[in-house]
Amino acid sequence: MTEPIVDAAPALDFDLKSLPKVSLHDHLDGGLRPATIIELAAEVGHTLPSTDPVALGEWFREAADSGSLVRYLETFDHTIAVMQTREGLARVAREFVEDLAGDGVVYGEVRWAPEQHLTKGLTLDEVVEAVQEGLEAGMEAVEATGRDIQVGQLITAMRHADRGQEIAELAVRHRDHGAVGFDIAGAEDGFLPSRFKEAFTYLAENNFPATVHAGEAAGLESIQSALVDGRALRLGHGVRIAEDITVEFDDEVVVEAEVEEDVVEDAADVTDFDEDATVGMVTLGRLASWVRDRGIALEICPSSNLQTGAVAQFGGDIASHPIDMLYQTGFNVTINADNRLMSGVTLTDEFELLVETFDYDLDDLLELTLNAAEAAFLPLEEKEALVEYINEAYNNLA
Repeated sequence: MTEPIVDAAPALDFDLKSLPKVSLHDHLDGGLRPATIIELAAEVGHTLPSTDPVALGEWFREAADSGSLVRYLETFDHTIAVMQTREGLARVAREFVEDLAGDGVVYGEVRWAPEQHLTKGLTLDEVVEAVQEGLEAGMEAVEATGRDIQVGQLITAMRHADRGQEIAELAVRHRDHGAVGFDIAGAEDGFLPSRFKEAFTYLAENNFPATVHAGEAAGLESIQSALVDGRALRLGHGVRIAEDITVEFDDEVVVEAEVEEDVVEDAADVTDFDEDATVGMVTLGRLASWVRDRGIALEICPSSNLQTGAVAQFGGDIASHPIDMLYQTGFNVTINADNRLMSGVTLTDEFELLVETFDYDLDDLLELTLNAAEAAFLPLEEKEALVEYINEAYNNLA
């Protein structure tokens, strides 16, 4: 990971929104504007819980935070329903880019599943083209305001369906027309990446990168399959890699690792994981060591992880989220919003949450942002330019 060039972090007495950001894990169908949903729903005859933008936005957040998986999934039924026409897809994609730019994002990757947008007769290629049309319109609109943003598509296959090979071929077909990577999403528990082993082999044979949802609703087996069967270069969420880590303070194990003693790979002294203890011993299992030592990026979404219960075993609030432990022990942590509509957050909000909870300073935010920039599915030259841009922007604040 590139080291921050800022020598000392100033007080955070500036607008976090102004910081350049990199967004790697953000779902297209989870980031619509409530007003847009209402207008598009009227056009296609879809019934919504409310036709008032404020009330509808509140409904999405309450349903996603209800603790009910049924209600959480219902939210996507409404967004996907209004994303079935070329015009609807293009509009949503354009506004998606504009909203990212408004939050300070300079590079983003938007993931979405083309197979979910075919009910009005569009083909897989046509829906990808419609989204690309909208993304390009959004980037042009942002450029017209004197700002810069670049956004690529992560073409996603639904892991409970059987279209993995078809979607992988779709992604490769559009690699020179906006598609930058591949993903699988949907019900993780019970649907290992190994189901799409042939599709991932096809992607590897065509030198096309993949990030895989793993370590959110399922644990270490899912992560292992993502790395072995999915050849994942990044882990979507990946937060449950913490299950393969043990932290001890004064001989008391505070985080249980699901690993036997004979597979312990690494151990190190760490500090500041417990308000009553200043030094602790962190022991990594072999899988955790593999992920950390090879810099496999974790696309962590703090607020979403709390909503979905991905980190419930570690505690019920952000203070108990293992993100800080992972960051402090050298994992390649990146920060993401996941579904901005459902979680009611932006990337700026997530940064503010980490600053308030873990006392992160400007150096920390820079390192987390550089982690994301270096994990982006970009050519090396463009990645280096992005890193240089971010470093310069932060250095100007010093």
